[in-house]
Amino acid sequence: MHRSFLLILTVFLVTGCNKEKWFCGDCIEYDFNGTERQYLVHIPNDLPPNAPLLFALHGYTGYALHVDGALNLNKLADDHGFVVCYPQGSLDNTRTPHWNARLELSNTDDIGFLSALAVSLQSEYDLDPNKTFTCGISNGGFMSYTLVAEAPQIFKGAASVIGTMSGYTWENRNSIQPSPILQISGTNDNVVPYDGTMSTNNGWGGAPHIHTVIDFWKDLNNCSQTDTIQVSNLTTAYIHSLGTDSAQVWYYEVEGMGHEVPQEAAHGVDAGELIWEFFSQY
Repeated sequence: MHRSFLLILTVFLVTGCNKEKWFCGDCIEYDFNGTERQYLVHIPNDLPPNAPLLFALHGYTGYALHVDGALNLNKLADDHGFVVCYPQGSLDNTRTPHWNARLELSNTDDIGFLSALAVSLQSEYDLDPNKTFTCGISNGGFMSYTLVAEAPQIFKGAASVIGTMSGYTWENRNSIQPSPILQISGTNDNVVPYDGTMSTNNGWGGAPHIHTVIDFWKDLNNCSQTDTIQVSNLTTAYIHSLGTDSAQVWYYEVEGMGHEVPQEAAHGVDAGELIWEFFSQY
């Protein structure tokens, strides 16, 4: 057999059999209950003690090494002194990277994995356990809602960018505890429609209009004041404040935006900067 063909075949077999690790770049390996998982972490120089920890979760089909390019959190972490963790989702039943936000795509215990990883990082880097937050894009936003719903002892607030609550998490909302919430949605999003019409296939849909979701969190947090701010000609912010333990619920609605991460130049709001502005209050 020709040597060049053997080389190509070897590369194909290695990358095909180790797809998760290959696309995770320089990810650190983490053993969770006998299963090898991966993550990236950004540690600023001169990190202060008891610094915050922010998890940043990729979307469906996505990869950990691409999230900072979308949200630019590493620079914010350097400027403000917090740690960012970018975990890698595992492959679902169709061999696609995902987060199991109580979906029907796999039996993966991502609640357990992400919770255990958070506790490990808190210990390793002397981080404040009361300042561990989660944010995510699309499927990562779904997972962030599920984490504060089912692991509030670990994750103290959630930010969802073009995501929403999964059908299961919404249906079981009566057991959820108050938590600060930030939601960013586009009115022309056809992947995760803000009007709650997402298909219930595989457990994705089931949550109502995002306005109803936000009203649920506003009421759960006992927010007594609402301010409406016209951030730009496309973006309107609804700030619900004066909640229990000073919790707030922020909802940013971007007119005409599809399933994309909002940018300052195009939409008048920078998602990464907004996420840190929100969590820095706590």
